[in-house]
Order: sequence, then structure tokens, then C-alpha cells
Amino acid sequence: MEIRLLVLRTADTKHLVDFYSLLELDFEYHKHGNSPFHYSTNIGSTVFEIYPLAKDQKEADKNLRLGFGLENFEEAIMMLKATKVPFVQEPAETAFGFMAIIIDPDGRKIELYRK
Repeated sequence: MEIRLLVLRTADTKHLVDFYSLLELDFEYHKHGNSPFHYSTNIGSTVFEIYPLAKDQKEADKNLRLGFGLENFEEAIMMLKATKVPFVQEPAETAFGFMAIIIDPDGRKIELYRK
């Protein structure tokens, strides 16, 4: 089994794309079928998309937690700190590997692992 699609919904798609672009993700802005315009990128075989909130949705889901393995971990951490991204956990060795935890603009905890 593999994850093929991951969709985040947000009130401010451009702001969220700018944040995830700090992790060197390169998004395309497009639309297909009846879907709204949204941003999309590939992480391996997974399509990672950022959509506007659904019509019945008042705010983004803050309970979703993501984890990314980064080739350029140290450089990414320096850039995130320089842009004042909030850290819940500073980079440290854990039972799961060397990692840090940051907060995305919608309040989701994002785990960053050194590959």
C-alpha cells in the first residue's frame, strides 16, 4: 500500500503554498473537472494538494499531522527559523529519528525528519 493523494484545505491557499514551498516543494496552480482552482505537487508517488475550504467548512483541520523526511534538513531548519516559523520542538534526536516539529499557518503540527 502507498499514499497516492493528500489534500489540505485552507482559507488562504497562497499563504499555505508559500509556507510548504519553504520545504522545497514546487506547486502548480490548476483546475481539473469541476474542482476549484488549487495547488498541486508530487512527493514521490504522492500527489500533495492544497485546496480552498469546502463550502460547509469554517476553518482548516488543525488535528491532521504530517511528517516529511528532508534531504537538506539543516538548511531547511535555518530557513524556517529565519522566517520566524514557530517550533514546537527544536531539532533533537528522538525514538523516531532526528527531528523537529513546526506549526504550519493553519495550526497543524508538521514533523521534519533528517533523512
